[in-house]
Formats: sequence, structure tokens, C-alpha cells
Amino acid sequence: MNTNQTSPDEAAAELLEWTVEEEFAGERIDKFITEAVEEDVSRTLVQMWVKDGHAKVNGKNVKANYKLSLGDVIGLIVPEPQGVELVAEPIPIEVVYEDSDVIVINKQRGLVVHPAPGHYSGTLVNALMHHCKDLSGINGELRPGIVHRIDKDTSGLIMAAKNDKAHASLAEQLKAHTVNRKYIALVHGNLQHDNGTIDAPIGRDSHDRKMYTVTDKNSKHAVTHFVVLERFGDFTLVELKLETGRTHQIRVHMKFIGHPLVGDPMYGKSKGMLMDGQALHAAVLGFKHPRTAEWLQFEAPIPADMEHLIQTIRTK
Repeated sequence: MNTNQTSPDEAAAELLEWTVEEEFAGERIDKFITEAVEEDVSRTLVQMWVKDGHAKVNGKNVKANYKLSLGDVIGLIVPEPQGVELVAEPIPIEVVYEDSDVIVINKQRGLVVHPAPGHYSGTLVNALMHHCKDLSGINGELRPGIVHRIDKDTSGLIMAAKNDKAHASLAEQLKAHTVNRKYIALVHGNLQHDNGTIDAPIGRDSHDRKMYTVTDKNSKHAVTHFVVLERFGDFTLVELKLETGRTHQIRVHMKFIGHPLVGDPMYGKSKGMLMDGQALHAAVLGFKHPRTAEWLQFEAPIPADMEHLIQTIRTK
């Protein structure tokens, strides 16, 4: 399967496209899409999308039981939910900075950034709606104010926009790669180089459509810079700076060079998990204020569970 997906840092719309490879020929389109989309959606919902013409094959409407053929091009525009009212929820969040244009949060591990079809509560967006009352509407009903995101089990700094002008400015900075984003990660193995750059394109994994991998097929340019902070024999503590913002970028790149993140349930080692979720923390976030053009930069300390693991490994 070849696939092409717009990066969440590059566009608000959910525009997805896949080219069917031989291993998926003969599969029903509703099953294919249910497994292919990044968000957790039901097959019933996907069938409704197909029926309403949101999914097409080679530019034409099909039925949900359509059997795919080699080379078919599937196009999907994920529709905005109709009549969905997100509920503001008093979920505790740590606000690092806030003004009338932007808010910066130190997100806790385990908190999903935005709702998805079928899962409309318990997210950072629900918490922001309770806290802010005013968020940019550029990204639609389910993602008000959200300019970029970090994975559920990644902790650390994330910014949100409180009006459309601020949203446009922050999104443009992300697209221009001028936002300073640095992460701290604990990885498996002894990383030999003190610093380096991983320049490897990322796309969907043809063997598992929920995962991403380094590939030349319908992939996107991805660059991650790393600096070794400390070595612990079988583990290495690293600082990673994102130049691009692809889905699962750090997790995929570190696996690619043979040093997967500790605790990563998808790209890491399945045995002997030392953490509940990947040991990855968004420690630094810097950007130009959308109204004043002042450079703002924030730092968030490593969370207690990750710090405890690092100390345990260090003492051993």
C-alpha cells in the first residue's frame, strides 16, 4: 500500500489518499479505510463516509463492499462531524504561559490532544474549552485551537491558538521550521555518536497501516537532530530537535537507527517494558509571538515517572 497523508503541522483538513498494492487487492474498501486511518474509527462510521461520497476510488463513488483492485487510488476527505457538541471538562492541566492570543501547556502523559470520531471526551481540547472559553476555529469542531500535537503518551509542551490570526501565524512558523522544538528521550542501546542528524523520509508502513516507517514510497521529508546527553551502558539519554513535524517522527527515526525509545509500545521492544508509554518528553518550545513578534521560549522539566526511571538506570 502506498499512502500519502497531510502532516498535522501543515494543514487543518483531513485529506487522505492511498494507492492499493497487491497485498490489499480483493479487500473491501470499508475494512481497508477503517484500518488505514490514524484515528480510531468504527467500521460503521466508515461505511457512512463511503455511502455519503466522502471516500472515492479513482475519483468515483463506490459502495462499502467494493473490492479493491491493484493500483486503485482511494481518496478520503474525513468529514467534520455534524451536530457534535464538545463538552468543556475540568481536566487538570498545567498552564505554562497564557495571554489573549496563545496558551502553552505542559501536557501530562496519557492525555490525548484532540477528540476523534467516537471519542469526544477526556482530551486536552476538552480541558482547554473549560479553561479558555475562546479558541481558534481554524481546525474545525474537533480541534479548536490545536496548531500541532504530540502523542498521547508523550509528555511536555504544546501550544494552542486562541484566535484565528494567532493560529495562522503559529501554523506558518511550523511550516517554515522556525519553531524551536526539543525533546528528551531515553533510548535502548549505546548510541555511539555524540551528535548527528537523521534525514530519512517517513510514510505509512505497508505491513501495518497504523504505523509509520522510513520509506521512499509516498513519504514525506523528515529531519531529526540529536545530541547525546548521557550514556548508561545499555541505554542512552538524548536530546532531539525536530526540523520537520511528521507523525511519530522521533519514534520512527530512533527505531530506524537501531535505538528505539524505552517503553514505546509500537516501535520499541515488546519485552521488558520499563515504562507505561514511551520515554519521550517535549522539553523546549520556542516561537515568535503571533501579535508582538517577541521570541518566547519555554522549558518543562522531565516528568517524575521518566526521571525516576533515568535515576534508577543511572544508579545501576
